[in-house]
Amino acid sequence: MIKPIIGITTDIKGEYVKMKHHYADVITQAGGSPVLIPPSSHPRDYAQSINGLIIPGGADLDPQYYHEIASPTVKPVPKKRSDFEIGLLKEVVKYRKPVIGICYGMQLINVAFGGTLFQDINSQLPVEINHKKGYHIIVIAENRFLRRGRFSVNSTHHQAVKKLGSGLKAFAFSADNIVEAFCHDKLPYLVGVQWHPERLPDNKLSVMLFDSFVKASIDNT
Repeated sequence: MIKPIIGITTDIKGEYVKMKHHYADVITQAGGSPVLIPPSSHPRDYAQSINGLIIPGGADLDPQYYHEIASPTVKPVPKKRSDFEIGLLKEVVKYRKPVIGICYGMQLINVAFGGTLFQDINSQLPVEINHKKGYHIIVIAENRFLRRGRFSVNSTHHQAVKKLGSGLKAFAFSADNIVEAFCHDKLPYLVGVQWHPERLPDNKLSVMLFDSFVKASIDNT
């Protein structure tokens, strides 16, 4: 079996780049070969050498990217990271290679396609659910990637999609109408999810997501 090379971008902390091991674990479990991608000045080189891309979770995307002043609740990731991830995403999209964005990664994809974010759900929306911790139900509508139905997902975010980026279509929502997943209408495989499926490796929804992503990446080898 061909094992596709799945690039996973990393965070930056002081002198180190870092990534939680769960992302590599679920890709290995699904039959891919994970490779860590630190920020660099050559995103095209990485885009050419990988078969699929994961933009993982993190802190917040700086609201300057969508032309807003940051509220006191915002804790941006290093600009070096987000600049690189946006550049890499654009290169990978040019090659029409599969992409998954998880939590912060989903939010970054939305902004890269021209969308905006709620900087802080609790202060900007009349929500009924605590999205910063615990679990809640989402409803998945018809789409090309995940089964329809009601699913319980984990939740550790305080920001959310406000305006969808160009070409993006929401297909999962929480009971209080937060966008929980989207895809791109015209690309073969671009999916953003607001929860953390990598932390639930044996969950049916997680297995479905990563298996379909790795299969799409194999088709790209």
